[in-house]
Amino acid sequence: MENRIVYREEVRPDDREAVGRLVHATGFFSEEESGIAVELVDERLAKGEASGYLFLFAEEEARLLGYACFGPIPGSLHSCDLYWIAVDPNEQGRGIGKKLLAESELLMAERGARRVYADTSSRPQYEPTRAFYLACGYRQEAFLPDFYAPSDGKVIFVKLLVS
Repeated sequence: MENRIVYREEVRPDDREAVGRLVHATGFFSEEESGIAVELVDERLAKGEASGYLFLFAEEEARLLGYACFGPIPGSLHSCDLYWIAVDPNEQGRGIGKKLLAESELLMAERGARRVYADTSSRPQYEPTRAFYLACGYRQEAFLPDFYAPSDGKVIFVKLLVS
């Protein structure tokens, strides 16, 4: 029998540790960035939706396979940021990231979003991430050279959501 992937929006206290482990396991994020990922879970646990952070988790047999964190951009009428999307390296290639992103976009659109922004590093390590966004219908909107560090720019993607 094939295992089923379950998606949930509810944030639970045990998500702190699971998100920290998953983000670290990708090998893409610094310790500081991994800490921020956990802080966003804490914010959501403490303040609920008032935190501005919405989550979508992909699980199989109660094991975290991937997650997305997103939310409305303060001061904007109908734009959202995709703050995080990460999939366990051992689970990549199963379409989990694409499904998480598509479901997250639906949740944003249901809340009135018309645009979603995602940004990432310009370092060569992030080429698969940039290709992922392009394959999911995003377009590169801006490039900010040396944003994160010398020779590490910020690439900003946008996607218009169908309402």
